[in-house]
Amino acid sequence: MRASRLLSILILLQLRQRLTAADLAAEFEVSERTIYRDIDALSAAGVPVYGDRGPGGGFQLLDGYRTRLTGLSAGEAEVATMIGLPGPAAELGLGAATSAARGKLLAAIPGGGGALADRMAARFHLDPVTWYRSGESLPSLPAIARAVFDQRTLAMRYESWQGLRDWTVEPLGLILKAGIWYLAARGAGKIRVFRVSNIQAPEPRGASFEWPEDFHLATWWQAEQARFESELFATAATVRASPEGCKRLAQQSPRGAGAVAAAGAPDDRGWREMSLMIEDSDHGAREMIALGAEVEVMAPASFRARIGALARAIAAIHG
Repeated sequence: MRASRLLSILILLQLRQRLTAADLAAEFEVSERTIYRDIDALSAAGVPVYGDRGPGGGFQLLDGYRTRLTGLSAGEAEVATMIGLPGPAAELGLGAATSAARGKLLAAIPGGGGALADRMAARFHLDPVTWYRSGESLPSLPAIARAVFDQRTLAMRYESWQGLRDWTVEPLGLILKAGIWYLAARGAGKIRVFRVSNIQAPEPRGASFEWPEDFHLATWWQAEQARFESELFATAATVRASPEGCKRLAQQSPRGAGAVAAAGAPDDRGWREMSLMIEDSDHGAREMIALGAEVEVMAPASFRARIGALARAIAAIHG
């Protein structure tokens, strides 16, 4: 038990640079006195760990010290978190390193990891691509990923709904969302989202850049999603839906599920009234028409009128 804790302390000090005795005691649920004894044991074993007293003090390793206990190369360590994602790792150009790192980790499991790996592979499979579509062909993704890993500026041409434009950006991270890759990068004074399939002729440059202070990719992406959805679906509509309509609306989208969950009590026919956020009358009408006569739009008037016009056009085509 103690040997495992000593190794964990060593790895934590590598990852976090400086930790106090109180931090380590809380992490391992032991007393600070035990942590001091563990630090003494690491020092006696030749690990260059030292402590500073006072505010801002704590334990840290001698600059540049790295344990070789893992046996992983720099490239293999980069892809350790991708071991369960062979498809995305290969798209990033990291397939070979991922395979090598996986083999080393499996070899380190007591008794051999081959049987465990085979059992896990036979029982669990991750497919990040949504239904009825295939993954995008992204030959330029490895070059973009290399610029992200090396923290180098990236020159590229990007095609958006506004047209083609040349950019020089500071690539901060890659996000895989529902089978689609996005690049988070700082360009023209702000952090932006670029769809990788719309990036043309990416060219990593030699210049490095300063990392944005307090930037955390996962936290930023979560906030960016919330901002995008709130700006995109900004119109509140009032609709009524039958029991079947409520079921199908909830299955249609998270917005629909939220609207149904907050809907009013059913009337004597089982219909419920609710507020639903839509992009605009045209997009909303195309969503609602899929529910047929199981839903009725009450407001705004432009939304209701668009539904009627679309329904009449469909009826005219089909006689």
